[in-house]
Amino acid sequence: MASSMDREIILADFQACTGIENIDEAITLLEQNNWDLVAAINGVIPQENGILRSEFGGEASPDAAFTAAGHHTTTTSSISASCSSQSAFHPVLSSRSITERLPRMLDFRVEYRDRIIDVVLEDSCTVGDIKQILESELKIPTSKMQLKGWKVGDVTDSTVLRTLHLPKNSCLYVLTPDLAVPPVPCQNSALQESLDPNFMLIITHREAQRDYTLNFPGSKTIQEVKRNVYDLTSIPVRHQVWEGWPQSVRDDSMTLASAGLDMPCHHVAVSRRSSPTETREHSEECTDVHMVSDSEGDDFEDASEFGVDDGELFGMSSSCLRKSSMMPENAENEGDALLQFTAEFSSRYGECHPVFLIGSLEATLQEAFFGKARDRKLLAIYLHHDDSVLTNVFCSQMLCAESIISYLSQNFITWAWDMTKEANRARFLTMCTRHFGSVVAQTVRTQETDQYPLLLIIMGKRSSNEVLNVIQGNTTVDELMMRLMAAVDIFTAQQQEDIKDEDEREARESVKREQDEAYRLSLEADRAKREAHEREMAEQFRLEQRKKEEEEEQEAIRLSLEQALPPEPSEEGPEPVSKLRIRTPSGEFFERRFLGSTRLQVVFDFVASKGFPCEQFKLLSTFPRRDVAQLNPNTTIMDAKLYPQETLFLEAKE
Repeated sequence: MASSMDREIILADFQACTGIENIDEAITLLEQNNWDLVAAINGVIPQENGILRSEFGGEASPDAAFTAAGHHTTTTSSISASCSSQSAFHPVLSSRSITERLPRMLDFRVEYRDRIIDVVLEDSCTVGDIKQILESELKIPTSKMQLKGWKVGDVTDSTVLRTLHLPKNSCLYVLTPDLAVPPVPCQNSALQESLDPNFMLIITHREAQRDYTLNFPGSKTIQEVKRNVYDLTSIPVRHQVWEGWPQSVRDDSMTLASAGLDMPCHHVAVSRRSSPTETREHSEECTDVHMVSDSEGDDFEDASEFGVDDGELFGMSSSCLRKSSMMPENAENEGDALLQFTAEFSSRYGECHPVFLIGSLEATLQEAFFGKARDRKLLAIYLHHDDSVLTNVFCSQMLCAESIISYLSQNFITWAWDMTKEANRARFLTMCTRHFGSVVAQTVRTQETDQYPLLLIIMGKRSSNEVLNVIQGNTTVDELMMRLMAAVDIFTAQQQEDIKDEDEREARESVKREQDEAYRLSLEADRAKREAHEREMAEQFRLEQRKKEEEEEQEAIRLSLEQALPPEPSEEGPEPVSKLRIRTPSGEFFERRFLGSTRLQVVFDFVASKGFPCEQFKLLSTFPRRDVAQLNPNTTIMDAKLYPQETLFLEAKE
């Protein structure tokens, strides 16, 4: 049994030798052969001279034995060498039958007049199945219905959707030329009145020498009319040359109602745009280059349908077909180089092409791989080479095909580089080594000129960048779409894992943030409580200190008053003596003798020396009830009628 590391090597060699890109399919075939590489290859690619003997211990059957042992050794070693020499990015296509794929679900957005119907089907269904669903929704017989908007040529009701190599989401529209347009309710606005009438366009197809009479509502735009004409004439919108539109038509977004068309019908003509070679053949002489290849002839036999002549397909001399290079040599700024590349690409192949991101490769990697997992995309790097005979075909027929452009814009970020000049080629190889590793750089370095252009499909995988596929220029639209879709399937599976990991990480970080916030709030609450307690203690201490100071001050005043009191007179003295008995609020009594001539201030000082100052207490007599403290302090006791004795009461003031 092979180890985990051996299995990875066996799997890579098996895919390189057989061209099976689906990893699950490759693992299934290897497991059926107990991970015997040669036996698995024999099961997929039948050998003409016999079955190869497994180098892992399998025995060849006697019926399939080779006549000479030396021949068997040579064949086995050649197969092993072939497996090891083939790059993992350039699988050898085998003659095996294609394994049945799981059906894909396709989403169609179908427009009919003012209605939009969403249809979801497996790619194993036919175009007729879509029409059956639309018949139940629109109540229109399928025989009266024309389904338009396909990105390929002839499509019949029996066409299987899988053979069209459609993207996951497609937009179609229904035409019913045999059915009358239903009346539209009258509106008060002038604009609605102008959009209500139908416009009859008589369109002359120059090449076919045929006229088409079409009715369109006023709300239709000129762009939509051109798309409909594409379905009738097979001339892509970017290759259509029109005559007869009013001078007021400045762009294709104008509606027919605002275009100023003649009523009741308007005549226009359409023809196919001539190729660059045809436009220059009267002013420049070109040397034809004839390529003799049966297989290439089959691939390029439909090139005329795309408005490209033989000279443009097989690469005329650069002085004849090109005015300037795609990219300046030794450009200091990659963004400026990409600006020139995009402008030159548009001038050669039209404005309808993939959107090349303007900027450095490092910035492009950041844009594609280092955002949120949900926002990441695959990176497609287009490597151009003007000296390759396949460049014009690949750019005009494949890279500029509307289905490829739509799929690239939805699922990829596209970046480009020109490998024609040696300085630019060396610069890209340096960037490739830095960002993708020496193996990928060596793979690109070993490509021959006639294998260009190349399309590198790259996926960001955690801390590294993985090159999923290197697509050479000798491919077809169908094969290119299949490879792109296979790469998207692999990327989608990885993206779902990344999204799950990112969501789990964000959930953990969110919980941690909440915990940190709760801990911070707890610390702030504890600090606020501690500060409040400290303030309370400081205030209490201040009050106690103040109270203590006041008590000390009062005690000092009391002692000073007590020391300033005159001596208590004797009862037997010559002067009249008054005896005052004073009752405190607590019920205690204290008494003292005073001379009748003593002023009331002395009495007040005596009471204050006992702790009852007149500012805080009333000094009341009983009969009559009065506050003695309110009397003139200079009044004598005799004058105050407190002689010979009197009982006074202390009462706190309110």
